Amino acid sequence: MIIYRISDLTGEVHCMDLDVTDAQLELYDEFGVLLQDAFPNLTADEREFIKTGITPEEWDEYFGKD
Repeated sequence: MIIYRISDLTGEVHCMDLDVTDAQLELYDEFGVLLQDAFPNLTADEREFIKTGITPEEWDEYFGKD
């Protein structure tokens, strides 16, 4: 599913194709289920994107790699 988010760092709109369902998104967005519980199949970078809209590339640019 293509997910769109606005980056908390830059304000730019980004999209990412993630292996998530509408039900998972509803658990997180509507019911406040923790990211790691709603999306156990995603990587930390993918969960960060859902939460903040920050892409791995932006993260590296602003905070460095590792």
